[in-house]
Amino acid sequence: GVPNNFYLSQNYPNPFNPTTNIKFELPFSSFVTLTIYDVLGSEIQTLYSGNKEGGIHTIEFNGTNYQSGVYYYTLKAGSNIETKKMTLIK
Repeated sequence: GVPNNFYLSQNYPNPFNPTTNIKFELPFSSFVTLTIYDVLGSEIQTLYSGNKEGGIHTIEFNGTNYQSGVYYYTLKAGSNIETKKMTLIK
């Protein structure tokens, strides 16, 4: 079924090396942007930008080309925006 609420899960695993999964739930179809930022707030990668149907979705982030440290991921869907923190350990 389709979830009732917008929800961004904590990435798993966390800490990670080199890949992690980011799961989110959408109660409706929406244009979605999932972006990764470094600890200084600079955008380092857009993992997804496009339309998604309502439902549960998972997108993988590969940190092979990035240094160990703290990163943030932000999901924007319609008027909903949420950010969570993740840690890359090499």
